[in-house]
Amino acid sequence: FNLYFMIGLILLYFIGKRFYTLAETHKQNKWLFAVLGVVTYYAGTLVFGVILGVIDGILELGVDWDNNILMVLFALPIGLLSCYVFYYLLEKNWSKKEEKQVLSIEDIGKSED
Repeated sequence: FNLYFMIGLILLYFIGKRFYTLAETHKQNKWLFAVLGVVTYYAGTLVFGVILGVIDGILELGVDWDNNILMVLFALPIGLLSCYVFYYLLEKNWSKKEEKQVLSIEDIGKSED
């Protein structure tokens, strides 16, 4: 196996586990969000690659597209950043929903209607 492949699998495991734990904490579908976290990583790198390709085509930057190490070094932080943003947005959204569900002392025993 390739070293990059093995490191990538380990990275995807930790990304998925982080989203799985977040969904578990907020009582959401755990496996769905674990997979969405991994998909977010790949989607972020894909969008960045397309944007870089368009910019390289327009400005003729001379990016070495055959250099795998360079591409990994470009894609890794962008993919992690996209995961972080998605994680932050999910956590913020789910925390707001939990705050709304908390009842005050005066509301205990009253009808929900």
